[in-house]
Amino acid sequence: MSDSTTRIVLASRPQGAPVAANFRLEQVPLPALAPGQVLLRNRYLSLDPYMRGRMDDGPSYAPPVAVDAVMEGQTVAEVLQSQAPGLAVGELVLAPGGW
Repeated sequence: MSDSTTRIVLASRPQGAPVAANFRLEQVPLPALAPGQVLLRNRYLSLDPYMRGRMDDGPSYAPPVAVDAVMEGQTVAEVLQSQAPGLAVGELVLAPGGW
């Protein structure tokens, strides 16, 4: 298993429709799991219209994603490693995750 992960972060706030330059692909190291934590691999990611509003820094019912932060979305993910009671490797879970 790799000791790093790939993520997509919001690199800048879009002016109008988002373009590729508003995002950045990053490789970052994975920290060791602490008790109660799990390592998940996203299998499915929900991309919803409300996410466009979260790319702006204005008032909304959902908090904005910070520039240089991972874009967030609801996921169906597979447990790859587990230090959490009740969650076994191989299980599928519904979790807030990142792009």
